[in-house]
Amino acid sequence: MANKDFYEKDYYKILGVSKNETQSEIKKHYRKLARELHPDKTKSDKKLEEKFKSISEAYEILGDDKKRKEYDDIQQQIKNGNIHFGPKSNQQSYQNTNYSDLFSNNDTDDIFSLLFGTNAKRKGVDLQTSIDISFKDSILGTEVTIKLSEKNSKDESVKIKIPAGVKNGSRIKVKEKGGNNNNGRGDLYILVNVTPHPIYSRVENNIHMTLPITYAEAALGADIYIPTIDSGDIKVRVNPINTSGKVLRIRNRGVRDKFSQGDLIITLLIVSPEKLDLKAKKALEDYSKATASFNPRLQLFKDSKL
Repeated sequence: MANKDFYEKDYYKILGVSKNETQSEIKKHYRKLARELHPDKTKSDKKLEEKFKSISEAYEILGDDKKRKEYDDIQQQIKNGNIHFGPKSNQQSYQNTNYSDLFSNNDTDDIFSLLFGTNAKRKGVDLQTSIDISFKDSILGTEVTIKLSEKNSKDESVKIKIPAGVKNGSRIKVKEKGGNNNNGRGDLYILVNVTPHPIYSRVENNIHMTLPITYAEAALGADIYIPTIDSGDIKVRVNPINTSGKVLRIRNRGVRDKFSQGDLIITLLIVSPEKLDLKAKKALEDYSKATASFNPRLQLFKDSKL
């Protein structure tokens, strides 16, 4: 964190939250903004890209209990005029002074020493980046390589293990892979964006999908093979006499975490063919005559009392 950020930037205003917000409320608000302003969505809009960087920087401080407390304490000390500089014989309050004119980029440690004691030296800045991973990699876990670059130093490639079951919008902390200074190295934070899957979606630890079936499969039943994320195709038994919207649950085929595993939730969708040949049309006409006494709307209209 740059030292001027402590007295020049209002991180609460940048993130659009009040000082009374809880950590979970701040996290929820940041994730919403991060999704809206992510560069993949803003299509290289420089202004929105800078805003994305600003809210990420703000969340870097406000999303961490310790850093938020340090930031709040420093802001309050400066507001109260309790920080004094120069020889003791010539100390004065700088409450109404433009602090950007007082400090150089090397004064961060002096500020912390004044407020928290001589052992409160700050390590290097914490860094944040974002990565995109596939839905499958989010379920099974993966390893990514991130290239880090600092001024006056060579580029560094870091391999990061993304744990199985990571959620979209998760923030992974990698210790001591951030910026470096004489007091040590900061941490690296990685915002994980999961690319949507064309078939599957995730709700908590359950994996959801909509399964199209024919009318014959719905009426007569069928064994249908579907692909899964973790272990190839599995056979799903669709029992006879089903309606569109019926839900099947396959136990323990969802996302696994340290404590349990979710389920695979399948919603059936009956799909009619776009065209019928003469043979199929004749078969349906015969079926219609054979089931003429069946009216699926009868109970619906009766209950509506129209």
